[in-house]
Amino acid sequence: MAGTRERTQLSMVIPLYNEAISVEKLHERLINTLESMGKSYEVIYVDDGSSDGTTALLRRLQLKDPSVRVIVFNRNYGQHAAVVAGFERATGEVIVTLDGDLQNPPEEIPKLLAKIKEGYDVVGGWREGRQDSLIRRGLSYMINQVTSMIVGVKMKDYGCMLRAYRREVVERICQCQEISSFIPVLANSFAGSVAEIAVAHSPRRSGRSKYTPFRLLRLNFDLLTGFSLLPIQVVGFAGIVISFLGLGFALFLGVRRLLVGPEVEGVFTLFAILFFFVGLQILALGLIGEYIGRIYMEVRRRPRYVVKEIWE
Repeated sequence: MAGTRERTQLSMVIPLYNEAISVEKLHERLINTLESMGKSYEVIYVDDGSSDGTTALLRRLQLKDPSVRVIVFNRNYGQHAAVVAGFERATGEVIVTLDGDLQNPPEEIPKLLAKIKEGYDVVGGWREGRQDSLIRRGLSYMINQVTSMIVGVKMKDYGCMLRAYRREVVERICQCQEISSFIPVLANSFAGSVAEIAVAHSPRRSGRSKYTPFRLLRLNFDLLTGFSLLPIQVVGFAGIVISFLGLGFALFLGVRRLLVGPEVEGVFTLFAILFFFVGLQILALGLIGEYIGRIYMEVRRRPRYVVKEIWE
């Protein structure tokens, strides 16, 4: 049953980018699941600049189903910007996010709500029996380990989009105005209690993931520099250690020259050490530039996304 905008128990926020093949099947399975729970609900689809006919299909769904609301971006801004746009317009007491490619089955949503009912602020799903390539699973494992270390909340799967949030957490997320946002990290930072449950994961039936291995690595670096000073602190600490090692090495060479006399051996060793120092300096400059670039992006205060149309 479609809920009114004033008192809605559940809001579904689903970002979509070129998912024309799966969107109708997704909606059918989603509505069947929501109807079976007996809660008032709304479904917010965010079209993140699709170019394959997804927009027209969403328009058709919205005209047929009064529970559907559609936000259309003027171009592609990324998954997290789309989720934030849905959060800012959601009216539900609990907000659930879901991918549009049907790899996370909508039938798993009741599991999340049952856990939320136990009193948790955020409930994340971890993809049990994950149907992805070995390289992708390896990169995701690395990102999950780094994220858990940064946030201080250990989770198996920060990348799973099937997640449930209490309204209070979503409101805090919406108050954050930074351009680069990683929703699960922000949520776990604001939540008083976090839980994680196993959810099913289906193989991709069509198309390919929007997160290539290169984008996953970029996401990891973005996460490190966006939520932590750890990278620059590690480089600074390494600089201190290397300075002491260099001083010790200089003293060693000085004493050796006094005892042995002038030598020509070890030239290549000195070059290797020099190249190492130069590489470390370039890395440090790159990290400093990354942080300065983030400051530059934020002080311009440009919008995170531009909404072309809203259908409701």
